[in-house]
Amino acid sequence: MQSSASLSFAHRPLIPVAHDYPHGATEPWHQHDCAQLLHIISGVVRVDTQSGCWVIPPGRGVWLPAGTRHALRITGQVAARTLFIDPLARADLPAACQIVQISALLRELIVASLALPEHYVGGSREERIYELILDEIRGMTVLPFGLAEPQTAILRQLCRSMQARPADDWSSQRAARLVNMSERTLNRHFQQQTALTWSEWVRRAKLMEALIRLAQGQSVLAIALELGYGSHSAFTAMFRRVMGISPSDYFND
Repeated sequence: MQSSASLSFAHRPLIPVAHDYPHGATEPWHQHDCAQLLHIISGVVRVDTQSGCWVIPPGRGVWLPAGTRHALRITGQVAARTLFIDPLARADLPAACQIVQISALLRELIVASLALPEHYVGGSREERIYELILDEIRGMTVLPFGLAEPQTAILRQLCRSMQARPADDWSSQRAARLVNMSERTLNRHFQQQTALTWSEWVRRAKLMEALIRLAQGQSVLAIALELGYGSHSAFTAMFRRVMGISPSDYFND
């Protein structure tokens, strides 16, 4: 991935970059002085930040505000298209990390931008494409693939335990006992620190793990059982409710 230190926004508001990653590749912790929209065409990318982790399935993207420290983990053969964006390009660019839907229009604009020259004249087609990309970025739909990490050590350890043994019983009643809290107190702390209840956090963590395992080619039944679902159908119902498509069809779509 190109370093932001080598980027110059003197002549345009954003710089598009095409980059492919092999399965198992990683990028160590780093940050950019500019904002970044990382759009994934194939494969799955996990982005770790200091506030949580974000899983990007195909057809989606992650928005990283300028200065966000992050690291990448690659699953599958990943084709990525990145926009490095001048943080001064618009006053109302997103201010927080988020997984976003990449509309058909924005996807085609990103592809078109890769062929645009660095220098262009005002009022030209090139300028209109850049400006329309910025307009589309402001209207991106946020998706539930981010997993904020709680601030307190006891809740962070609870989250790590759940992720290490996802097939265990992680009901709010059992989780509350493990941390010596009432269910009401546990959920209050989770909502304050992650904007999710404990049950919602667990469901989202399992979905994100499922996306990574599907990209690895694991069977739907194996994933369902290893993530603690009682049956193939129960897991498929959860997946379809969130993703709008069955897990068996998702990576063939």
